[in-house]
Amino acid sequence: MKLRDIQIRETDSNDFNSIMTVEERAFGYNKEAQLTAALLQDKTATPILSLLAFHKNKPIGHVLFTRVYLNHRETQPLLHILAPLAVIPEYQKQGIGGILIQEGLKRLKKMGSEMVFVLGHMDYYPKHGFIPDAAKQGYSAPYPIPEEFANAWMVQSLSSERFTSEKGKVICSDELNKPEHWRE
Repeated sequence: MKLRDIQIRETDSNDFNSIMTVEERAFGYNKEAQLTAALLQDKTATPILSLLAFHKNKPIGHVLFTRVYLNHRETQPLLHILAPLAVIPEYQKQGIGGILIQEGLKRLKKMGSEMVFVLGHMDYYPKHGFIPDAAKQGYSAPYPIPEEFANAWMVQSLSSERFTSEKGKVICSDELNKPEHWRE
């Protein structure tokens, strides 16, 4: 398989079953699939960006970006969080996740999103431009992150003004802003 053979497109309501299949297969259980289904219905998560990757018309990867806010702000910049990213097992470690992330970031920038956050693997996401320990940049997570995992809370600026906007605590959509999503 070559990466040029991968097609990526925004999802629509007809893609729901494909998204659920990718999420369940990628993680081996349905917790992320349930979260994804809830986020896709969550009005406080909009505007969302949901992308599916296909190889020969087979759905093999999915990424979801949902709206986040900064607390104590009257005017809110457009900000997003990446969660979750899923690639089915037989396509993992081949660059599919990376192209989903990069395509998503490109589309978010066109939408006017200024920053993207992620709570994720400390070795993976920095390869895609995320800066570890977003709290050091002035953006605390919705729930406390243990110090040994501080670098897993990351941020990437999509604007030329790199972290000059207001700082604060990141508040996710109603579905993602629950403590069970912020614990291992």
